[in-house]
Amino acid sequence: MKNHLMRLMDKLLARWRAIVETILDQLKNISQIEHSRHRSLTNFMVNVICGLTAYCHHTKKPSPNLDFALPPSA
Repeated sequence: MKNHLMRLMDKLLARWRAIVETILDQLKNISQIEHSRHRSLTNFMVNVICGLTAYCHHTKKPSPNLDFALPPSA
């Protein structure tokens, strides 16, 4: 592919996408939230809540740098 200049909005969205994909990867692999054959809705919800709780207790979580994305405060 040829190199093209990216618009600022596309560049910001690409950064957000990288962060979201990193978080989803951690939820799937580290917190073991991915399981496709639950026998009931209750088991599925318990698995999701346990995975999200385990993720909340991680010490090192990815986060975007929002300094450039926020408008200056008045």
